[in-house]
Amino acid sequence: MEHGDGEAVIIGGMVLDIHATPSMLANPGTTTPGKVYYVQGGVARNVAECMSKLGAKPYMISALGFDMAGNLLLNQWKSAGLSIEGILKDKDIETPVVCNIFDVNGEVAAGVASVEAFEKYLTPDWIFRFKNTLLSAPVLMVDANLSHPSLEAACKMAIDMECPVWFEPVSVTKSRRISSIVEYVTFASPNEDELIAMANALSGSDEFHPLKESQKKNISVLSLFQMLKPAIWVLLEKGIKVVLVTFGSNGVFLCNKGWPRQFKMPAEKTNQCGFRGQLFKTVMQKCPPSRYSGFSELDRSSHLFAVHFPSLPASVVRLTGAGDCLVGGTLTSICAGLDIMQSVSVGIAVAKAVVEVEANVPSTFSLSAITASMWK
Repeated sequence: MEHGDGEAVIIGGMVLDIHATPSMLANPGTTTPGKVYYVQGGVARNVAECMSKLGAKPYMISALGFDMAGNLLLNQWKSAGLSIEGILKDKDIETPVVCNIFDVNGEVAAGVASVEAFEKYLTPDWIFRFKNTLLSAPVLMVDANLSHPSLEAACKMAIDMECPVWFEPVSVTKSRRISSIVEYVTFASPNEDELIAMANALSGSDEFHPLKESQKKNISVLSLFQMLKPAIWVLLEKGIKVVLVTFGSNGVFLCNKGWPRQFKMPAEKTNQCGFRGQLFKTVMQKCPPSRYSGFSELDRSSHLFAVHFPSLPASVVRLTGAGDCLVGGTLTSICAGLDIMQSVSVGIAVAKAVVEVEANVPSTFSLSAITASMWK
């Protein structure tokens, strides 16, 4: 299956997630009644699947083994009609698996990740095989599961093809890998803790510290932004054009140097077929670039523009996957030709749909539900 025009390229993890949720408060040292689910996961895989459910056909570059987990992930990918050409398959690969134990509120209480295969098998040589997929790609997304050499190879390859790079930090530890590729990155989407780790890695210090829970109580959005602004500014000063900081139920900060309307894909690199074409038309009708709503400005000066997008009310079932689908919805919208403000609005509406289901990505998305959520 060839890579189509106007389709994103995604490089990173495909993982089998095991979700264990107790039905009552768990006691250490013994088993607790509850439910255990197998869920297709991995940051890059979640983003790509979300995009596919929104009508896109992202090109996935990853690695899987011929074991139970690998077969399950690969069969699901084939059934979605997505290309498997970029997925390395080898009998020596142990397909990455992550086991998460949740508390009764749906938050991750503990987890174990076995994902060494990405660093061992997603090599620069394997990634270079698919260089031509970037010729018509509007964006390359890399997740931080890749090794430093592979991240650098992928980003340099994208720059050679004049393709912007989106960096997804994955975790606090892996987010520090930004230090070797920051000069190539256009977009980054850390959560609060990843933001702090990235700022420390880029500044070569430990001057930034995660906010304590006591600091977050009864704090205004503006005060929260002011406390994190120095860390955000480090990322922008190092060359990242757009920083999208996620805060769960507190929404998203969109920050960049100057006014963000310039962050819109050239028409020749966009794709408005099918579902995303309908999404593009609906958003342009209800929320044209000249009439934004649903956000509040935090800072607007000659050197910094920052806005806050609140999260949407939701009947929460599971919080995992929300951040990945926020990115997936935003990327799909950018690739359809919407600007960054419109695209983040779509991403937040998509994330609302995700937290209301058990899976990391819903089986389907409703255009009417997404657009209705955006303008409530």
